Amino acid sequence: MTHYVLKLYVSGRTPRTEQAITGVREICERDLAGFYELDVVDVLEWPQLAENEKILATPTLVRELPTPLRRLVGDLSDRKKVLFGLDLSVEEAAAKAGRQ
Repeated sequence: MTHYVLKLYVSGRTPRTEQAITGVREICERDLAGFYELDVVDVLEWPQLAENEKILATPTLVRELPTPLRRLVGDLSDRKKVLFGLDLSVEEAAAKAGRQ
């Protein structure tokens, strides 16, 4: 299976931020277990990094690998939309995770 390198950009520690972090981690564990790296970047703590990466809104999930780079901005609670944004169908994710 392809290895995914993801960055989740958030702003501060709010209930919305915690929900985004938890939701993305759950999706990754369910559908990419063992095949992903997820870094959480707080743009309030690392504003220069956010500026360099042109992060204009949070939460933003960036798929750095595999290329091409992809970005998902806003509500990350819908599993199907997140998988689509990562360029994985729900069926493909289930098959890759060994579930049919």
